[in-house]
Amino acid sequence: DTDSDEYPAHQVTLSDYMICKTEVTQELWQAVMGRNPSKFKGSNLPVEYVSWNDCQKFIKKLNKLTGLNFRLPTEAEWEYAARGGNKSKGYKYSGSNNVDDVAWYYDNSSGKTHPVGQKTPNELGIYDMSGNVWEWCRDWKGPFPAESQVDPQGPSSGTGRIFRGGSWNSSAWNCRISYRNRNSETYRSSYLDMRLAMDIDK
Repeated sequence: DTDSDEYPAHQVTLSDYMICKTEVTQELWQAVMGRNPSKFKGSNLPVEYVSWNDCQKFIKKLNKLTGLNFRLPTEAEWEYAARGGNKSKGYKYSGSNNVDDVAWYYDNSSGKTHPVGQKTPNELGIYDMSGNVWEWCRDWKGPFPAESQVDPQGPSSGTGRIFRGGSWNSSAWNCRISYRNRNSETYRSSYLDMRLAMDIDK
């Protein structure tokens, strides 16, 4: 029940980090960037039509405004959070084996995004990690190694940056936690957003 780029299964150890419980909203993007590029307009809707490069500019401005150090999650951090962390119940989707409980996707989205945080959250109280909009990760896409890893950062280069989670326009298959997608750093779409992460200072 997997695509070829989703295995081999391997052990990953992560340092402590924080990840936002919702995707970045249009309200937050507008407050930081002074504009809203989204196709579907609404303050509590996820922002979209933002490239990986756009997200880096947003994070740089946000960090300057707040004095904090937000960043994109690594692919491993994204997947650990989507799976429910150390509270994981092993679901196929983020928070359930029933996609309709946790995700806005092709069969129930009416062809548009929806306000963040409306579906059932996962085991960690995080929303929309399956469906609504895909989420950029920090990594280039590359094959998974078989050996165990600590704080993996992905390959040093590649042909596209990872995004995960599926969207309002995705099939249930694409909303599975393990599904991997990629595109160029300049790619924009009405089904693509981001979720903020941050290191925890020791």
